Amino acid sequence: MSAEPDRLSPRAYHDRTKHQLDRYAAGPGTLDWDAQPDPFRRYADCPEFPLALTTAPGTVSFGDLHRPGAITPAPVDRAGVGRLLEVALGLSAWKQYGPDRWALRCNPSSGNLHPTEGYVVSRGLPDLPDGVYHYRPDQHLLEQRAGFSAAATASAPAVLLGLSSIHWREAWKYGERAYRYCQLDVGHALAALAYGAALLGWQLRPLTEWSDAEVARLLGVDQPTGGAEPEHPDLLLAIEAPGVASPSDAESWLAWAAAATWRGRPNVLDPRPLYQWPVIEAVSQGTTKPATPPLPAFEGVAAPCLPAPEDARPAVDLLRQRRSAQAYDPAGTMDFVAFRCLLDRLVPRVGVPPWSALPESPKVHPVLFVHRVEGMTPGLYALPRHTDARALLLGALDQRFAWEACPEVALAGGLALYRLFTGDVRRVAGLISCHQAIAAQGAVAFALLAEWTPEIEDEPWRYRWRHWEAGALGQALYLTAEACGLRGTGIGCYFDEALHELLGVRDGRLQSLYHFTVGHPRHDTRIQTLPPYAHLRRD
Repeated sequence: MSAEPDRLSPRAYHDRTKHQLDRYAAGPGTLDWDAQPDPFRRYADCPEFPLALTTAPGTVSFGDLHRPGAITPAPVDRAGVGRLLEVALGLSAWKQYGPDRWALRCNPSSGNLHPTEGYVVSRGLPDLPDGVYHYRPDQHLLEQRAGFSAAATASAPAVLLGLSSIHWREAWKYGERAYRYCQLDVGHALAALAYGAALLGWQLRPLTEWSDAEVARLLGVDQPTGGAEPEHPDLLLAIEAPGVASPSDAESWLAWAAAATWRGRPNVLDPRPLYQWPVIEAVSQGTTKPATPPLPAFEGVAAPCLPAPEDARPAVDLLRQRRSAQAYDPAGTMDFVAFRCLLDRLVPRVGVPPWSALPESPKVHPVLFVHRVEGMTPGLYALPRHTDARALLLGALDQRFAWEACPEVALAGGLALYRLFTGDVRRVAGLISCHQAIAAQGAVAFALLAEWTPEIEDEPWRYRWRHWEAGALGQALYLTAEACGLRGTGIGCYFDEALHELLGVRDGRLQSLYHFTVGHPRHDTRIQTLPPYAHLRRD
């Protein structure tokens, strides 16, 4: 048997981990559920800084998040950062069925395994010592991994948010394909942070020029782990708000971190793993980002969003309400207002979450399997998300598709929905999504196609960025579905090549990265829902 490569290109990894109709990507043959990895990372021997819990929903509505300038910016302080983390990366509820009890979070994750870790790097906040902090969502507190000298403190505060991934959390269940899911989870977390920042009247800006090695050094995830599963750096985001300094270049931050004293020992999540998946580390090496010049600013549409039926609800309540439906009413029909709103909120807009928090302008485009939507003919549809994408999709998809514009679905910025094929597509949607009934029983299902060549071949780290965008689209669909009285479900298991054959994708210009479905959920009344932080006491 030949040795696994030390470095794997995105194309080689993506092709290797495609599910086929006659076989699935390499994964574990069995799962020891009693040895499931700990869903919470902890750093022992760190100073802890508890964060205040939200006690009231406040006056900000979910609709306000989609109106730039509608929310008076909150102070950037310990309380504000804590509220952001609570509604973005914190617990949303506990679920209980018989003796089993598990936590849900505001940011979704494949299999509820949560490989994504959150960090705060603060400088100059009046009520939080300068340093690097790891966020503990189960306890809603910050663990100070490094403290910085007072001499380094700037006159104006600056706050960075960091994300990293523990790939083993997903690989334990999903094997080689897990790297894809980890990147989708980063996208969900990034979008959740963008919505949380909007709740406070803040904006997030991705620091696209930083290298992975620099992000790792600043967050401390390159420190010795003592045998614990490693964390891989993902990205940094700067909080932008009145009175907050624009972050300086990486060199000054890293000099600051180099003089710090690092603390904390990470816990081991899985002491006896049954499998190893070296391909994940190989593709991690193959998609490592170097330092680059700052990328062009986000390009989006400056136009108001269409209102959703439940936009007036408190934003905090809706952000916490996000759930994945486990089953759908196969007779449930989506009304046209909800359908149009779902699509409208996938249009990338300036100043509206989550789009400007993404590291690049739109590169992911939905293909829709419309099953039961009032006023829409069942069939296959496409939504190009920038004005040049129609030509790309037109050239890359089956030339027999009709490409009929749907003027009844008016979208901002000159974007349009196109009908490709008319007919009942429920069976094929379920088959392609690994025979999952939810893809056929929802009112509409989505396949998210990413632009691939030539950028990913030339700059392999953009493979991760495309997944982040797909995950962010999923988060927008989750929250908009809730605001329309519906529910969404992300689908990571699908037959890649069967979908590509259906669509006529043959030259590699497009690749499917994520599937999603929205409809009327069926609730399992046997499962109890409990408050997220009833186990904590904040005296």
